[in-house]
Amino acid sequence: MKDYHINIFYSEEDGEYIADIPDLKYCSASGATPEEALREVLVAKELWLETARKHGKPIPAPRYRPAIYQSGA
Repeated sequence: MKDYHINIFYSEEDGEYIADIPDLKYCSASGATPEEALREVLVAKELWLETARKHGKPIPAPRYRPAIYQSGA
């Protein structure tokens, strides 16, 4: 089964790590470490999906995949 892609990056502006799920609009979380941000966004994902189901909103299929760049051979 495919799952949603998660981006994790450090935000200088916020002074902490941000994790987001591009396929789930506005689904993001933050933490002092990448691991904490990941734990928090997994909680946010479950709440996002639960809320969408409760309100009969569409749940997008996992589609986002980041571009992968390779340096010259």
